[in-house]
Amino acid sequence: MRFMIIVKATEDTEAGKLPGTDLLTAMGKFNEELVNAGVLLAGEGLQPSSKGARIRYEGSARTVIDGPFPQTRELVAGFWLIQVKSREEAIEWMKRCPNPSDGPSEIEIRQVMELEDFGAAATPEIVAREEALRARL
Repeated sequence: MRFMIIVKATEDTEAGKLPGTDLLTAMGKFNEELVNAGVLLAGEGLQPSSKGARIRYEGSARTVIDGPFPQTRELVAGFWLIQVKSREEAIEWMKRCPNPSDGPSEIEIRQVMELEDFGAAATPEIVAREEALRARL
């Protein structure tokens, strides 16, 4: 099972405040534990939303909206992508994670959809195409 671990933005991350040496060191050690356990697939921090954009889709129309975006609590400041045996294991790993902020912060754990989760809509042709794309990655 793959899980995306979403680090929620804070006022500090949206202001572009970078973590100090102590937090970088602690996160580095935690990431090393994830790698050593063979569960880390990817993980990165993200620039503030002021450097981002959103695209709104309405039918065939596309509207680009430049950041920053309101509602800081709903924004993403970073992520991990991990592969573990269960939701409970993902939770246990993230309980070991250093606090990603100097103040209160939040991490969200979401399971990644797999092809089999789409049921009959994932036809053999769609599955074959997706597997071919993943092989090319």
